[in-house]
Amino acid sequence: MSFTEATVEAATLDWFDALGYERKYGPDIEPGQHEAERTSFGDAVLPERLRVAVARMNPKLPADSLEEAIR
Repeated sequence: MSFTEATVEAATLDWFDALGYERKYGPDIEPGQHEAERTSFGDAVLPERLRVAVARMNPKLPADSLEEAIR
């Protein structure tokens, strides 16, 4: 059996769906769009999602430590 990029992508999306992750269409969140989640395509992470996740996993972390961890 051979795997294509489409096969791997579909399996990965199914896996993330099963874990409860929210799926968004890439062009809808790209820079310049109403729902943009990054300022440029050079951003390696989605900054606000990272900030929310770090705060959720570390609820007692002071704000300045949270920002330091994100940097």
